[in-house]
Amino acid sequence: MERLAGRVMLLWGWRRALLAILAGAFAALAMPPLSFFAALFVAFPMLVWLLDGVSGGPDGGWMRRLLSAFLLGWCFGFGYFVAGLWWLGNALLLEADEFAWALPLATLGLPAVLAVYYGLAALVARLFWSDGAGRIGALAVGFGLAEWLRAFLFTGFPWNSIGYGLMPLPVMMQPVAVVGLHGMTVLTVLVTAAPALLGTGKGVKTGIGLALILVAAQFGYGFWALSQPEPEGPGKLNVRLVQPDIDQSVKLQGNDRAEIFREHLRLSALPPEEGGPRPDVIVWPETSIPFILTENTDALAAIAEMLDDGQILITGAVRMEEAAAGYLPRYYNSVYVIDSSGQILAAADKVHLTPFGEYLPMEDILRELGMDNLIALPGGFTAATRRTGLTLPNGMGLYPLICYEIIFPDEMDGVEAGANALLNVTNDAWFGLTPGPWQHFQQARVRAVETGLPLIRAANNGISAVVDAKGRIIAGLSLGTKGKVDATVDMKARPSGFILWRKSNFWLLILAAFVYVVLTRRRFVFGEN
Repeated sequence: MERLAGRVMLLWGWRRALLAILAGAFAALAMPPLSFFAALFVAFPMLVWLLDGVSGGPDGGWMRRLLSAFLLGWCFGFGYFVAGLWWLGNALLLEADEFAWALPLATLGLPAVLAVYYGLAALVARLFWSDGAGRIGALAVGFGLAEWLRAFLFTGFPWNSIGYGLMPLPVMMQPVAVVGLHGMTVLTVLVTAAPALLGTGKGVKTGIGLALILVAAQFGYGFWALSQPEPEGPGKLNVRLVQPDIDQSVKLQGNDRAEIFREHLRLSALPPEEGGPRPDVIVWPETSIPFILTENTDALAAIAEMLDDGQILITGAVRMEEAAAGYLPRYYNSVYVIDSSGQILAAADKVHLTPFGEYLPMEDILRELGMDNLIALPGGFTAATRRTGLTLPNGMGLYPLICYEIIFPDEMDGVEAGANALLNVTNDAWFGLTPGPWQHFQQARVRAVETGLPLIRAANNGISAVVDAKGRIIAGLSLGTKGKVDATVDMKARPSGFILWRKSNFWLLILAAFVYVVLTRRRFVFGEN
């Protein structure tokens, strides 16, 4: 191990950069669908040794060393995001004639931008670098802060945050309810980077000992949390999820809108499994209705005819607001609640729109350059000013999150206002049978654990599922499957104040990791190791 560490530290130039890129790409194997979390125990020690090598070259000043650390972190991040997000290009190929030119921007440009966060993580770590166990804590602090920034800067994009790497199973997810996603990133780096100490022979007992304690605590808390009885909730809800598996190219062509609508109705009207209860609520995915519903009374009548008395349909749809003369109408990516008489009882609009998909940042400039939204609507979508909860006729509340809104931990603040379950409708058919839908589903599961609320999730081509408040799948349909699935959801009541508590715990964890750095480091390094 020491010989390997030494060879990595002595790498220079393009060889060092290439190894950093490969280490980042290898780390991406920890994300779904493989969820090979052992990859992190290889990737992060490599990054530690590469950063150790930055301290070589005694003629270099501290600014040069910090720049070298930033570039190493950037290379690591570039490899990680290219390997983990390459599937984004699939959306552009659905209309290749118009968007194929932007493929390099999606597959290489976006990773290059996101990699800046990991460059900053390495730079922060290098400020407090040492030759002992303290440098592992410094790296954990750097990545924790970087992932926290990535969640909200420039609208945020916390997809595949490092913390997900050590949460492939419900038993490993439970601590996220205490420290949050970003806290799990800090713990993940502390644990997976610790083997680097075996290659340098310094701080081994301290670093490896702490890592083993954290792993034991993660599993111990997980087993304990899963064994606890669930608190009494407001009741149960029988839910049917409809997964029509409509090819996205067919939806974009718009020639079969009536047939698409009929397929949703057909799947919704199928009888329950033998002995199963009738669904109280039927859920369709994002933008399931392929026309403006409020302008189509026949569609509302067809929905009413399909529903039994007392049943409710929740569906994704495009909602239109008429504008004053001379102005374009406004379009919203929305969720409707419709009763058995065909009346729209409630609606909720998407708050966090997808850049370049639902709206165009710096629109005036980019349109001059020939760029446009992937979803062709005059003026794009309009974002709602606030998130609106959905209250069902039985008084139970749903917290609606449309598409990738569910990947944002800070989007959960409103669940304390009476939500009894999370509702996520999405259309991941844009990305085909790639890792994207698997990654999206895992992040949705983690939100259920984080909030302590069950998840009701309907996706066009998968993965549709009902997940309990501990992240366990109750029932679901796999990716690329057409059909319906029925499940009974135990609705939950969440005590107030837990979000502030979890955020506070993250910052306490950052502080604890920094104290660990101070107590274990042997030298404060700007110039020498």
